[in-house]
Amino acid sequence: MSSPHVLLTGERLALGMPRPEALPDYHAWESDPTTILGYGGRFPQPWEARLATWERRRVDRDHVQFELLRLKDRQPVGLTWLQINSVAATAEFAILIAPVMRGKRYAEEATRLTLDWAFHLGALRSVWLRVLEPNRAGLAAYEKAGFRFAGRLRRSGHWLGQCVDELLMDALPEDFPGPSALCGVLGK
Repeated sequence: MSSPHVLLTGERLALGMPRPEALPDYHAWESDPTTILGYGGRFPQPWEARLATWERRRVDRDHVQFELLRLKDRQPVGLTWLQINSVAATAEFAILIAPVMRGKRYAEEATRLTLDWAFHLGALRSVWLRVLEPNRAGLAAYEKAGFRFAGRLRRSGHWLGQCVDELLMDALPEDFPGPSALCGVLGK
């Protein structure tokens, strides 16, 4: 596998450019039953569909994806996405932590690094997300990273075969729990 291209470094994680040769790993993470549950899905995506999505999004400037790398060994631990609305200067955020890497408190730092990029380099006015109400770990990580409750979509998601509410959360630049990781890069 090629060496990761690191873009922004945090305390334990870094944001990097996604690598095409890691696509089978990304697909395996997305096909894991606990991932499907967390996203409120019901079925895994076929490989061909994932490959087509990868190809389409590689050239889509409004769909930004970051590989999450563990600093100590540069191993990938997950992905984050920003689906940008360039007219409104906003984005929807999504995250995927590799199943074997969950429970290590990576989601909070990965979310914070992605918000750092979104606000300080991407100049976005706000970033929002949807999370299933039973996903307490996700809710806690997002709040610690700067997201705030913004609304509720009643019975719009699925969790263990039941209809559940999706919570909407958003973050503004002033919600970002700074300082920016860029300060270390810029020497400020």
